[in-house]
Amino acid sequence: MSTSAPAPAAVPAQRHHIHFVLPHLLDTVRSALMLIVAAMFILAFIVQPFRIPSESMEHTLLVGDFLFVDKATLAPAGIWGWLLPYHKIARGDIVVFHFPLDSEEHVVKRVIGEPGDEISLHDGIAVVNDSPRAEPYDVFERADDDQYRDQFPRYTTDDPAVDPHWRQEMRTLVDNAHLRVPVGRYFVLGDNRNHSRDSRYWGFVPRQNIEGTPLVIYFSVREPSATDTAPLPDDRLGTSVVDRLLSFARWDRIFHVVR
Repeated sequence: MSTSAPAPAAVPAQRHHIHFVLPHLLDTVRSALMLIVAAMFILAFIVQPFRIPSESMEHTLLVGDFLFVDKATLAPAGIWGWLLPYHKIARGDIVVFHFPLDSEEHVVKRVIGEPGDEISLHDGIAVVNDSPRAEPYDVFERADDDQYRDQFPRYTTDDPAVDPHWRQEMRTLVDNAHLRVPVGRYFVLGDNRNHSRDSRYWGFVPRQNIEGTPLVIYFSVREPSATDTAPLPDDRLGTSVVDRLLSFARWDRIFHVVR
């Protein structure tokens, strides 16, 4: 007489519990401090945010552009010159610098003359070492005639924007209607040539004043420029909230690389 094997006992189903592990307060503080230190390092040595307040660099940079400035590329190379992508300041570079007449103020212009160059302007066109520069970024918006501005260098001007110390220094540096750029100095102009207070009015930029070069526009608010023309009236009764939200910024300039 055969007997059947007993059926195996049923194994109860195991329940899986999800455990949430909360970070220790000390770990949270440590992570926050690391992020703060990293952000401070980036802002101090690598990039720095700026906002464009005036029309002097139109149409390369517009009023209301927010941009990151690369502070590493134009830094003195030192012992790391062979490893990191340092760049010697050259004609055509856009630079951000401490204003020579007020070190607390930052200014952005384009380098036209390097140390040793001879500079002049004929009808607003820059001539460097007797060669007119091809400058596709230049803008000549409507303005009153100004012989000092357009036929630089000239000594005689009643423009109060010209720094008196610069007027005196300029006399010692002009030879045969050309301005010589001294060692360690740079001659800079705004792209909006008729609406820019630049080296023509206050002199050279010392090398040590130059902080960096604009890298990318990360946001741009649509703000009026002093050189804007008034729009023609139309028959529209108004704009919707959506239209206002879409038009308050220049969306096509976001992440635009500055050149």
